[in-house]
Amino acid sequence: MNDGLTRDEFDALGQIGSGPQHGRVSACVARNTKRLIGLKYISHERNGTLVLTDKGKQTLFIRSCIDGLRAVANDPGAKLAADVAMFLGKKGHISVRAGGDGFDITEKGRESLADIDSSTA
Repeated sequence: MNDGLTRDEFDALGQIGSGPQHGRVSACVARNTKRLIGLKYISHERNGTLVLTDKGKQTLFIRSCIDGLRAVANDPGAKLAADVAMFLGKKGHISVRAGGDGFDITEKGRESLADIDSSTA
């Protein structure tokens, strides 16, 4: 899924995904553009701006979901983006707490985190 992307490459994807660049791109984006284009995470528009491809958008969303799952595992009161909370809830990784003031991680969510951690080690 992530083609072994580095933290710097994920940061570049995030910067590109946050909106159109006016003028020069950041050093982080410039450093990673060639590889990210080659892996089809980003592309050039006709006007020269960089945009995320569907693969890039999906990768950032999955990373947000993993980060959200980790946040809930560490702090049940962690705030999640609505789309992340909905996705994790539909997949059975989290459940809404009884008081409605956060989320609890399910056994399936713990297993997924353990699997992710073991595959990245």
